[in-house]
Amino acid sequence: MTIVEQCLELLKRDDVKNEFRKLFSIILCEINPYVYMIIMYGLLLFILNLAILILLILNLRNILS
Repeated sequence: MTIVEQCLELLKRDDVKNEFRKLFSIILCEINPYVYMIIMYGLLLFILNLAILILLILNLRNILS
């Protein structure tokens, strides 16, 4: 029996599955605020880049006319 097969047999046990679920739920609860902060940061960067692009286009239209 190889190591991979032994690991797969171990992961099939219900107590190991429950422990992994508990671990992942704890990790997700700890990481969740950071995910929201990253999404808000990305949204803010998108809005700022869009504003800069609009200002650049308006400025170029004024210069060329």
